[in-house]
Amino acid sequence: MAIKSMHHVGVTVTDLAAAVAFFQELGMELEGKMHMEGAFVDGVIGLDGSRSEIAMMRTPDDRYRIELSEFQTPQSIDGSARSPIHALGLRHIAFVVDDLDDTLDRLRPHGAEVVKNVETYQDILRTCYVRGPEGILIELCEYFS
Repeated sequence: MAIKSMHHVGVTVTDLAAAVAFFQELGMELEGKMHMEGAFVDGVIGLDGSRSEIAMMRTPDDRYRIELSEFQTPQSIDGSARSPIHALGLRHIAFVVDDLDDTLDRLRPHGAEVVKNVETYQDILRTCYVRGPEGILIELCEYFS
């Protein structure tokens, strides 16, 4: 049996409002917020007594979602948010944008920093890695028409 689709990617943060604002500025839409706690949640995630606030963000085409989670209990542990791209584990999320320069200009007030350079690959695309709040690493790609 094969999977039907991908539902979402989860990202744990310490400042849910800042993360939501960052992804909204990128163009994602807030699908909803919810308080999470209780036996069901604890059973799924494997943490007894957990309490968290989550925000589900979706892309404008309604195909992809990012679940942002801020835990009140237990306290979040350092997951090495500033790890470089070659560290093991989930490292980045990639987005296609229509105007890379404009997107960078809008994200900078939200703490976005270009990791090194904006680069052009042949005559196909311009791309760069950006660190956002909590050290979240995203790749932005603008394809040439």
